[in-house]
Amino acid sequence: MSQVYHRFLGVDLGWQSGPTGLCGLHLEGDSMRLVALDRLQSTADILAWIAHWAEGAASAVVAVDAPTIIPNQTGMRLPDRLAHKYFGRYDAGCYPANRGRPFAEKLIAFGLALESLGFQHQPHSTPKPQGRFQLEVFPHPATVHLFGLGKILKYKKGTLAQRRPELEKLRQHQLDVLPTLNPALELKAADLPEIPLTGAAMKAVEDQLDALTCAYAAAHWWTWGLERNWVLGDRAEGYIVVPAPIPPSPQPATLKPRSP
Repeated sequence: MSQVYHRFLGVDLGWQSGPTGLCGLHLEGDSMRLVALDRLQSTADILAWIAHWAEGAASAVVAVDAPTIIPNQTGMRLPDRLAHKYFGRYDAGCYPANRGRPFAEKLIAFGLALESLGFQHQPHSTPKPQGRFQLEVFPHPATVHLFGLGKILKYKKGTLAQRRPELEKLRQHQLDVLPTLNPALELKAADLPEIPLTGAAMKAVEDQLDALTCAYAAAHWWTWGLERNWVLGDRAEGYIVVPAPIPPSPQPATLKPRSP
């Protein structure tokens, strides 16, 4: 008799022309491990990768670091405003999205393509929902809560000499902390690439490590639902799922889902 398993897939999506980091986690019983860490360019290849790793899973969750629901023509989405409200103090505010941005058409299409593969938006969920789901996530707030950071790790901006030690910290936090959380991720140093010394190679590893954060956020959402996750926004106006602080604290009242 085959074992029931679940898959959690992280997508650090290239918003315009850049490659996409990808990570796959496999949960079977109480054991969760990393099974895939990749980087692909074309949308067709990314969707094929997702379809491959979701195949056969009792539940599969795709967590995407990109706004795939963008209802507003101008200005900022509701989740963007909430991210600045709750995470601006950590330097973790997000880039505002609207339909006038050059990336909007591609990102909305990506979310719709996931829907065509059966991945539905259901951010306000009870624990361990059955089926295929997609989430918007944002690695910076996730790492602030999961790793108890006072400020984000600044591996995206600055000189190579400034960014590299920050990316090394991210890798070390993932190795040290993710195995201690619930759900626990079995992870050892050999599972993750070393931090390179050159810029292009370092960007490739950055994309993969961000994808790991996304995949873990997917697993955390599936395991706990609203009990231990915040949802910034909603299905209509766009949303970002963020793991609650460790130890968990409830969602602020302004984030609780609206009554129908």
